[in-house]
Amino acid sequence: MALALLFAGQGAQKVGMGKSLHAASSAARALYDEAGAVLGWDLAKVSFEGPEPELTQTKVCQPALFVHGLALLAALREAGKMPGDGPGLALGLSLGEVTAYSAAGVFDFATGLRIVAERGKLMQLACEQSTGGMAAVVGEDRAKVQELCREFGIEAANFNAPGQIIISGEKSRVDTAGAAAKERGMKKVIPLNVAGAYHSRLMEPARAAFAAFLATVPFAAPRFAVFTNTTGQAVSDPAAIKAALVRQVVSPVLWEDCMRAAAAAGATEFWELGPGGVLAGLARRTDKAWSVKSFSEFSDLNA
Repeated sequence: MALALLFAGQGAQKVGMGKSLHAASSAARALYDEAGAVLGWDLAKVSFEGPEPELTQTKVCQPALFVHGLALLAALREAGKMPGDGPGLALGLSLGEVTAYSAAGVFDFATGLRIVAERGKLMQLACEQSTGGMAAVVGEDRAKVQELCREFGIEAANFNAPGQIIISGEKSRVDTAGAAAKERGMKKVIPLNVAGAYHSRLMEPARAAFAAFLATVPFAAPRFAVFTNTTGQAVSDPAAIKAALVRQVVSPVLWEDCMRAAAAAGATEFWELGPGGVLAGLARRTDKAWSVKSFSEFSDLNA
């Protein structure tokens, strides 16, 4: 079995996530304790108790999801639930790509947490400096959605699965594009409740500042294959990984491409480590033949 780990992206967070891991797994609890020391605020308390508006903030939910994903991995290892040869591949949706690199040893937990905290802070600042919006276009092919984006001066931000594409840009333009899409027979365009236009040119201030931040952070080669959202392909050179993480802030998330490439590279089972089962749903939408499990809380380790 070639096991691929999947790590969640922003939007999957929910109050209470990780609480049972903290209670039942000493390995997971150690990561939450370390996270509080690194960040200087109580990530465990916000993750477990909320309030939801605080957890939903970009600068909070990104570190919370990062820690939750790696706490699940630590708990699985502690419980002896990982295959003997461990994972062979890893991939993560948007923010989850950073978690995947940390799982693969590109940087340690504390370094990864600092990277995620800076990424979240910079993206939140970029949101506050613009009026961005996003919407899901369901049931349409890529070419039609990309044509719509070009016409209205917005961007395709996520190619999540066949027939599920997210558009992003200035809110007024996204709204206008959504209305035009429905007039043209695109049946399902769903506005998303987000703080800004992620993976669009409105994130450029965050991209530039993130590049400067990462310039002094040492990266190592991953211990197993990790796939980047920017190309949908595996990336192993540390400089290329760093460049991909910077570019990813403003470029489309090619999630469907990543999943297909992982399957082509030999993944026979996918384990989603994160709340909500979002990535498992996208996997089933892409290829029903794939074997996918979701782990979110301690009880899932024995499911």
